[in-house]
Amino acid sequence: MLLSFILLAFFSNAQGIMQIENPIKTINDLKVGADRTTEYLPLLKGKSVAVVANQSSLIKNTHLVDSLISIGVNVKKVFCPEHGFRGLVDAGENVANVKDPKTGLTIISLYGKNKKPSTADLKDVEIVIFDIQDVGVRFYTYLSTLHYVMEACAENNKLLIVLDRPNPNGYYIDGPVLEDAYKSFLGLHPVPIVYGMTIGEYAQMINGEAWLKAGVKCNLKVITIAGYTHKDLFELAVRPSPNLPNMSSVYLYPSLGLFEGTIVSVGRGTDLPFQVIGHPTLTKTNYAFTPQPKPGAMEPKYKGIVCQGHNLSEFGKEYMKDTKKIYLFWLKGVYANTPDKTNFFDENFNYHAGNSTLQQQIKDGISEDAIHKSWEPGIAKFKVIRKKYLLYSDFE
Repeated sequence: MLLSFILLAFFSNAQGIMQIENPIKTINDLKVGADRTTEYLPLLKGKSVAVVANQSSLIKNTHLVDSLISIGVNVKKVFCPEHGFRGLVDAGENVANVKDPKTGLTIISLYGKNKKPSTADLKDVEIVIFDIQDVGVRFYTYLSTLHYVMEACAENNKLLIVLDRPNPNGYYIDGPVLEDAYKSFLGLHPVPIVYGMTIGEYAQMINGEAWLKAGVKCNLKVITIAGYTHKDLFELAVRPSPNLPNMSSVYLYPSLGLFEGTIVSVGRGTDLPFQVIGHPTLTKTNYAFTPQPKPGAMEPKYKGIVCQGHNLSEFGKEYMKDTKKIYLFWLKGVYANTPDKTNFFDENFNYHAGNSTLQQQIKDGISEDAIHKSWEPGIAKFKVIRKKYLLYSDFE
């Protein structure tokens, strides 16, 4: 029972995990960029505005778009990322252009074939506002949406205002740095899986490192967060996407997201997405679940089929928030306990990992410590780049 043994061994050593000194902060302890209206409303006066937003784009309990309209800002349209404006669309599903029933505004999808605002989309717009909650993981696709919005603004001479929000995984850095051969919408930049930056800091890095097409620079203004540092833990008030419903899933996501490139289910279509792992043929397990259609996962992997696996939700709640690393023992253990390993990894795994090395290391049985050591040179180089763009006190 290799996986169970590894899990039990880790739990038994939980008291040795590094503790983060600062208490967990909530939205009430900070003023996120959207809340700091005096910093950006003067810029919007008399201007036509587009907003890149989803369900996380709130000023307290009011949606940013509703708030701007209520005070007379000339909002022309809304762009939405993966999962749609209200955050209910399945991962990977095309998002249709629609009218928002509440405001009557045109909602333009930035997912699927149309990942980047066109010149026509921006023709009647002077300023674009970007306000989306990130979770600090390279393969979380809102970063790619940010990239293409910045590129479009640069090419069309539009000011982009990023309303910054805390990164709930912003207190550490870990994972392999993305190699050029594995650039995709799952990752466009040479950064580790966990990069320890807010989305405002990240936007500055995209600009400063000339990562946009042809090295164009976006006219960028970041509205910072008052009261935030990278030493802080931050509890999200709104789920950032349908399958990250709580902080347990957010903390586990950097580790369990790698399973998205395998035959293993991460619990989409259950009440515990990104908190359980399983497969119909997995052996030596202590938990079972059956994926069913749910909002945000209407066609989950193994729909209606019992998956044998493990429930990690308590681990995510109690321990992940006190650690500073991606955990590979689940991936290594499940691979070891899968009867047919031939097709365990699919074509997406290397794009999640950012290289082809990690897959081979898992297949070769390389130790977790050795794999982490192989990431260190890339992380060290990235930290030098990252430091130039930080807006908040660092965790180191």
